[in-house]
Amino acid sequence: MSNLLEGKTALVLGVANKWSLAYSIADAFRREGARVLLTYQGERQQATVEALGAELGAARVLACDVTQDQELERLVETLRAEDDRLDAVVHSIAFANKEDLTRPFVETSRSGFLLAHEVSAYSLVSVARATAPLMAGGGSIITLTYLGATRVITNYNVMGVAKAALESAMRYLAGELGATGIRVNAISAGPIKTASARAIKEFSSVLDFVAQRAPLRRNTEPAEVADAAVFLASDLGRGVTGNILFVDAGFQIVGL
Repeated sequence: MSNLLEGKTALVLGVANKWSLAYSIADAFRREGARVLLTYQGERQQATVEALGAELGAARVLACDVTQDQELERLVETLRAEDDRLDAVVHSIAFANKEDLTRPFVETSRSGFLLAHEVSAYSLVSVARATAPLMAGGGSIITLTYLGATRVITNYNVMGVAKAALESAMRYLAGELGATGIRVNAISAGPIKTASARAIKEFSSVLDFVAQRAPLRRNTEPAEVADAAVFLASDLGRGVTGNILFVDAGFQIVGL
């Protein structure tokens, strides 16, 4: 590709380590000429994300806990003070208690259900509300989802329900923000070995099954998800909104 994001500024939320999809997306954005901004949650992540930001050539690394409205407000104030206009926002944030991923879904705790939805689904709404005013003239908001939002995936449990809420929120946001030129889409990535994926019980068996059954007979690579994000953030995706783009080696079409 050749500088598809030249002159654009992208805010990427959710970079936790080199194996996270957010890291791959930020790297692809930088490769395509974007000015990349990263966020971290809390002091415990600060040093790690700042080091990753240095590797990626990020312009700025800013604090932002998406469960705290005041931190989102502070993030926006900081960007506005620097006269930063956003062209793309990547929401790569999800969390559920490990115990709610290992026990039967029917035993999901009330607190665990609410936590998974607050962090994994509502955060897209709060991030969109906070950043939309910085996307004057339009832009692209991208979130990450998974097939477990619409199909029962063993041990995905409450996260699948939260992803279903995320996908619906994406569509409602696309419906409302389109009038301002802001496009909102989701990428449904196939299973990938990330730190968060390791919290899913027997995840390696999921990788093996998909590699055997997907039309391309392999698993998804992080770079493929990152390139899809480049497409959605660039002018090539200017007519696409409210959509879920599957990047999963075709597994979503497979039945028996």
